[in-house]
Amino acid sequence: MVMRIQLQCPHFEPDLHAATGEVMTKLVNSMVERGHQVDVVTSLPWYKDHDVEAEWRGRPVRREKTQWGSISRAWPFPTDKSKITSRAVGFAGFTGLVTACALALPKPDVVMGMSPPIFLGDSAWAVAKRHRIPFVFNVQDIFPDVAVDLGALTNERVIDYASRHEASLYRRASAVTVLSDDQQANVRGKLPDDQAEKVRIIHNFADTERVRPVKRENPYRDRHGLNGKTVIMYSGNVGLSQSFDLVQKAATHFASRDDIQFVINGEGAARPAVDAWAKHHGNVTVSNFAPREKVSEVLGAADLHLVLLKKGLAKSSTPSKLYGILAAGRAVLASIDNGSEVATTISKADSGMAVSPDSPSEFIEALERMLETPEELVDMGVRGRHFIETWYSPAAQAEAYEQLFLELTGMSN
Repeated sequence: MVMRIQLQCPHFEPDLHAATGEVMTKLVNSMVERGHQVDVVTSLPWYKDHDVEAEWRGRPVRREKTQWGSISRAWPFPTDKSKITSRAVGFAGFTGLVTACALALPKPDVVMGMSPPIFLGDSAWAVAKRHRIPFVFNVQDIFPDVAVDLGALTNERVIDYASRHEASLYRRASAVTVLSDDQQANVRGKLPDDQAEKVRIIHNFADTERVRPVKRENPYRDRHGLNGKTVIMYSGNVGLSQSFDLVQKAATHFASRDDIQFVINGEGAARPAVDAWAKHHGNVTVSNFAPREKVSEVLGAADLHLVLLKKGLAKSSTPSKLYGILAAGRAVLASIDNGSEVATTISKADSGMAVSPDSPSEFIEALERMLETPEELVDMGVRGRHFIETWYSPAAQAEAYEQLFLELTGMSN
């Protein structure tokens, strides 16, 4: 049964520096391969430099027809990610343009809106209400929980409004999709008991075709003078959710070890602070995002990868970077809430260790233990690769969404 699907998301190809841009682009491609029509409503490309790319400026909205549907791109009102109020205003402006674009499109059978930004839920709901169709709310990170836990949102009135707004969207949605057991429990706790079953887990995919194990001694190591070193790497968004002070303390602890180099590869709101302290540590290398086609080379340059998430955030945020690490065949050390999806996955894959978040002593002790046996790091990486090959592929993720959409529209009968 062929469906017409409307998808509202903050990033889409070519805006692939944002992880959700990669996720949504793959999902659309897979849905098209399954024969469906898709109308995408998204932003003009802006994530890499937090400013609309030069070739896309000049008009607040751009529309293009495709063989499989259409893409509408709206001005994203880019703002400093560390300023929560200005970000909210920017997202509100973006949502207004998205809603106007979305309502001008042909009637879909189902509409899905991605959060964050949470306001896309309002836009998707407006489309659903107008056409009397199902609204699926796709939650990648739970807002306002992440902002509150980070201390970025402290005004009690604003928190109360945001929380009531969040719960209202969950109630209005025909289904809410989340990434993990932690997130499912979080969202279900904000719904009446008779609506709890609408919260479904659909994991983000692991791209085991694009990300493959490669030799450690590769061009990335050549470029950054890492040959012969034991490389401990964090690769991904350098944001406010990550505990980079752990890397700073570990770099100080291992300063006398000439054979160990810490690498922080990525960009984001916390990058200026990381740059400020990293320049005082000769055993810390900081580098920018590499082109997508180089991701295997970058991830493969490490002996050990880090996943860093501050205390309390696992219930509202699931770092998908773990999938890329496992796909690259590398061991992992995670500083994250005990019992979280990431910690459980690492245990199931037998591919590394997880320690309590924001605990320098546990983090450094785990590093020492893992670095004692380099051959075991290699074995952990092999086991991780084998495990992730059984995880959600882009096709499997699309099938899960397809079955949900068919169920909600009644087309599966």
